Amino acid sequence: VRKKVSVIGSGFVGATVGHILIAKELADVVMLDIESLQHKTQGKALDLAESTPVDGADVRVIGTSNYDATA
Repeated sequence: VRKKVSVIGSGFVGATVGHILIAKELADVVMLDIESLQHKTQGKALDLAESTPVDGADVRVIGTSNYDATA
């Protein structure tokens, strides 16, 4: 079973926390923010996901405004 961590907020702090989780391969990461920022959140998640080969990490990253993804 893969672990999953939800990061609430995709601003500077949330993105940094997400990057640390990815770099240390602690868990899959769900970046969550309000609906009006959904596209920005998805973009940040994509940026983080594209860094996984550089970090050598095997994690999944998604960005959403839907709390169902955190379950």
